[in-house]
Amino acid sequence: MKNFKLVATFTYPHECYVLKHVLDDQDIPFYLENETMVGISPFYSNALGGIKLFVHKHYVDYVKDILKNLEDPNSHLKIV
Repeated sequence: MKNFKLVATFTYPHECYVLKHVLDDQDIPFYLENETMVGISPFYSNALGGIKLFVHKHYVDYVKDILKNLEDPNSHLKIV
């Protein structure tokens, strides 16, 4: 996992569902750290540092652009 970089952190699982599907659809290598634990016990999110999105280093800039587009108010897909 040394080729993966931290790109974003989310507090709750629902905040990364749309992004997860976009990344899967585009075959971008990624993993979410703490997703299962926060899903089981949401109150642990702050103690664990949230759900961390790690992306392969070759896709970091591309994924950051995807995140910007998801935060755009005119986008049809949103992170809520």
